[in-house]
Amino acid sequence: MTRVLIINGPNLGRLGVREPEIYGADTHDDLVAVVGEWGSALGLDVEVRQSDDEATLVGWLHEAADARTHVVLNPAAFTHYSYALRDAAAQVTSAGLTLIEVHLSNPHARESFRHHSTISGVATGTIAGLGFTSYHLALEAIRVSRLED
Repeated sequence: MTRVLIINGPNLGRLGVREPEIYGADTHDDLVAVVGEWGSALGLDVEVRQSDDEATLVGWLHEAADARTHVVLNPAAFTHYSYALRDAAAQVTSAGLTLIEVHLSNPHARESFRHHSTISGVATGTIAGLGFTSYHLALEAIRVSRLED
């Protein structure tokens, strides 16, 4: 079974209470439950992790590259300035694995500082602005990419 690690960055543990007008009322626990269901339906072994700590996220990306695990990454605020996260993400794709960058909201429809992603240039693809559905589409993309191998 294809393994997928979903990594969520800073403040995503606050879903449901943080700016619900942007991120909705569903919680991170709701996200974990629904992506688990989607993963099972797609024949994927999905694990979801969240941290506000950049070093932890980098370590998880290293772990994914070493374990040959595909990644769905929502770098959250680190999207815009974390070159450490970018370099760790590049190790995943350099290993021939799929890494999909996801965002709940559309960064390009928000403040100008959110328009730049340090991750997009090394990601296999980017899906943004579709709420939790962004994760479903990312899992589907990984499933399809594995069928093509």
